[in-house]
Amino acid sequence: MPAIRPKYFAHVVYRTRRFEEMLRWYATVFDSQILYQNPALAFATYDEEHHRFAFVNMEVFQPGGAEKDKQGAIGVDHVAYSYGSLSDLLETYARLKEAGIMPYWSIHHGMTIALYYADPDGNQMEFQVDCFPTKAEAQAFMHTPVLAANPIGVEFDPDAWLARLRAGAPEAEFLNRPGHEPVSPIRGSLAAVLSGK
Repeated sequence: MPAIRPKYFAHVVYRTRRFEEMLRWYATVFDSQILYQNPALAFATYDEEHHRFAFVNMEVFQPGGAEKDKQGAIGVDHVAYSYGSLSDLLETYARLKEAGIMPYWSIHHGMTIALYYADPDGNQMEFQVDCFPTKAEAQAFMHTPVLAANPIGVEFDPDAWLARLRAGAPEAEFLNRPGHEPVSPIRGSLAAVLSGK
């Protein structure tokens, strides 16, 4: 079976110590608008996508950490690629798993469902699928209490989801994130900071 490829490049996430300056720069250069922002995180877009850029304010996590900046704390966090369907995403997961390549994180963000991978040099990438049928609905999600309460998302087991899909469960059963799920234990402290708790 031929490999399933992403449909398009989705977004890039930056770690920065110049949070407000970065937001202004990207607004000027790309005419982007901020769809969600708290002191530690912002999502911005220049088109119908729910976000093309995300910015993580490293001053919230490591105040005054100039020495740590030399170790890669500043710069590109990851790039993201979108797949056409949840089945495409999880069948890609299965193919990569057979090749010994596993994601380090599986998370339902709300606007997307994502698998995060790292290449041999440690460069991080996100393979995702959109959860909403239209870009407008995905953008609207960025303004909901669900995202504000947990801007990171909820982890899931890709093997269990793939088994359910292959057994005939409709993709729609997986796409909605109602908002009462537990915060990701892997990124729980990050989620607490990002939600202001």
